[in-house]
Amino acid sequence: MAKYKYQAKNAKGQLVSGEFEAANQSDALIKLRAQQMKPLRLNVVKASAPSIFAARVDTKDLQIFTRQFSTLINAGVPVMDSLKILSEGLRPGILKEASADVKKSIEEGTHLADAMAKRPAVFDKLYCNMIQAGEEAGILDLILQRLALYMEKSEKIKGQVKGAMVYPAVILSVAFLVIGGILVFIIPKFMEFFASSGAEPPALTQFVVDLSHSLTTYWYVYLGVIVGLPILISKYVKTPEGKIIFDKIIFHSPVLGEVIQKSSIARLSRTLGTLLSSGVGLIQAIEIAARTAGNSVVEQALLRSKESIIGGGTFAKPLLKEKAFPDMVVQMISIGEQSGTMDIMLGKIADFYEDEVESAVKAMTSIMEPLMLVFLGGVIAVLVVAMYLPIFNMAGNIK
Repeated sequence: MAKYKYQAKNAKGQLVSGEFEAANQSDALIKLRAQQMKPLRLNVVKASAPSIFAARVDTKDLQIFTRQFSTLINAGVPVMDSLKILSEGLRPGILKEASADVKKSIEEGTHLADAMAKRPAVFDKLYCNMIQAGEEAGILDLILQRLALYMEKSEKIKGQVKGAMVYPAVILSVAFLVIGGILVFIIPKFMEFFASSGAEPPALTQFVVDLSHSLTTYWYVYLGVIVGLPILISKYVKTPEGKIIFDKIIFHSPVLGEVIQKSSIARLSRTLGTLLSSGVGLIQAIEIAARTAGNSVVEQALLRSKESIIGGGTFAKPLLKEKAFPDMVVQMISIGEQSGTMDIMLGKIADFYEDEVESAVKAMTSIMEPLMLVFLGGVIAVLVVAMYLPIFNMAGNIK
C-alpha cells in the first residue's frame, strides 16, 4: 500500500485536499471518484516497502483460477456469480481473499479490471490490462483463456531455466562440502605424521596444510563469508544498478547467456503477442512486455524501440541496432508490421524460441556435467597428491 496526497474538487465545486492509502494510482483515482470528487493533483507521499515474508499467490493456482473463470464466463455465467463460485471453491489464502475483494468491489459499481488492480500482489499490470481489453471488446472469456495459456507457457520457460541453474549449483555445493570435509577431517591426520617425521614438506603440501589449519582455526570467518556473501550479492542485485550489472554479466556469459537470451525473447514475444491480440495498444504493450523479459538488457533494448514508435517510426528499425535481438526476430517483426499480423508473428517467434530454450538447456546440462565432474575430480586429485608427495620423498630418501 502507498499513501497519496491529493487536491480535488468536490460535488459542490469546492477545492479540497488530504491524504489516504491506496494499492496503486488507479485505486486512488477510483476512491476519489467514488466520493464524487474530481482529482486535480495526485502524488505519492510514502510507499511501504514490500516484506520478504509477504504472502504471494501461487502461479499454478492463479492459472487454474483463470482457466475456470474463462469456462464459467463462456458458459454464460455472470461475472459476479462466477467470482462467487470460484471464491467458494478456493482454498484459504491470498487468492481466495483477492477474489472475494474483487467481487465486493464489483458490487459497489467498480469495473472488473479496476477491481483487480486493487490487488496488484495477485493480479499484475499485464493481467489487469488484458481484462480491461476483454471487458471493452466483449470477449472476456477469450482473454481469460489466452491469459491461462500465457501463464502456462511462461511457467514452463521459468521451470526450464531454473532447472538448468539447479544442477550446477548442486554439484558445486557437493564439491565444496567434500573438499571442506577433506581439509577439516583428513588433512589434520597427515599433519601429525608430517610433524613427527621432521622433514620439510613440499610447497604444494605446505599450502594445503596451511589452508586446512586456517579453515579449522578461523572456521567462523569462512562460514560468515559463505553465508553473508550470497546475502550481500542478492541485496545488491535487487538495486537498479546492481540488477543491470548482474544481468549484463549473465547475458554475456559463455554458456548460460544463450539460455537467458532465448528465454527472455520467448517470454517477451509471448507477452507482447498476447497483449496485441487482446486489443492492447502497441506502446502500452511494449511497456508491460519489457518488464516480463526477466533480463534488463532485453528490457532496455525493447524500451528504446518505444521512442521510435512515439516519433512516428517503425517498431523493427531500432531493434536492428540492438544486439540482444537476433536478425530473424527483427525480420519477423518487420514482416508483421508491414502485413498487420504482428501478434501472429510474435506468437511464432515465441513458439520457436520456447523450443530453442529446451534445446539450449539440454545442451548446457550436457556440457556442465563433465566440466563439474572434472573440476571436482581435479581438486580432490590435487589434495591427494599434496598429501602423498612427502611420503614419496621419504621413500626416495630411504632408497
